[in-house]
Amino acid sequence: MSRKSRRKAGAIAAAAMLGLAAGCGGDGGAAAASGVPTPHASKKITVTSPAFADSGTIPRRYTCDGENVSPSLEFSGVPDDAAELVVLVEDPDAPRGTFVHWVVWGIDPHETGLGTGAVPSGAEQGRNGFGKSGYGGPCPPKGKPHRYVFSVFAADAKPTLSKDASADDVRRALAGHTAAYGTLVGLYGR
Repeated sequence: MSRKSRRKAGAIAAAAMLGLAAGCGGDGGAAAASGVPTPHASKKITVTSPAFADSGTIPRRYTCDGENVSPSLEFSGVPDDAAELVVLVEDPDAPRGTFVHWVVWGIDPHETGLGTGAVPSGAEQGRNGFGKSGYGGPCPPKGKPHRYVFSVFAADAKPTLSKDASADDVRRALAGHTAAYGTLVGLYGR
């Protein structure tokens, strides 16, 4: 490897480490435990939002810098035999592992979306990375924008979860019970 190539590789490694030093949630909060695989399914749910396009910028309103309310989501392609829907919102760019912003389950499978700041009747919200129940919007440190993945799962059976369930608890409950799955990615930086 040439001297120039080694310098370039070193610069790339340094930039990667610097990027890892930036976290979501200011001081980091509680990062999600890693190692639990995300359930996958052969059927696809289409997830969209009138607030932002896939891979587009999440408006400030839906972040800790704004009203900190969940954005409106729309979904289609939910199988007729789905027992319920589950929504997870996560930041895979957080330095200490994926940071969880929202955990919601028990959503009626006939719903075609969620309104701004809304949790449907009968749905439960689990523990996010901030250690609270409910939605905690994007709140990255200054620097490169982070990706926020809004995942919608259609479960073929109602998962048994405690009221303070984590995203990993939800993933474990969905293992082998995911009929369809879809994501929407939003970006936010400061």
